[in-house]
Amino acid sequence: MARTVRLEATGPLKIEPSTLPPEKPLFICQCGLSQRFPFCDGSHKITRDERPGSLYTYAKDAKSVVDTRPDPGV
Repeated sequence: MARTVRLEATGPLKIEPSTLPPEKPLFICQCGLSQRFPFCDGSHKITRDERPGSLYTYAKDAKSVVDTRPDPGV
């Protein structure tokens, strides 16, 4: 399963572990759909219905699929 992701940030985000509450875990986005990237906001849940061998394009709000086609990289 692959998806097209457009990243628009132009700089890094420094994470200061000393500023994080020790009892709260920190999750980093790996799907590229988070509106709080690089932090996970749960947007990955929409990918549960993705089929292997397909390429998905999501709306900017990451709440709907705007295009699905065969993945040429497979």
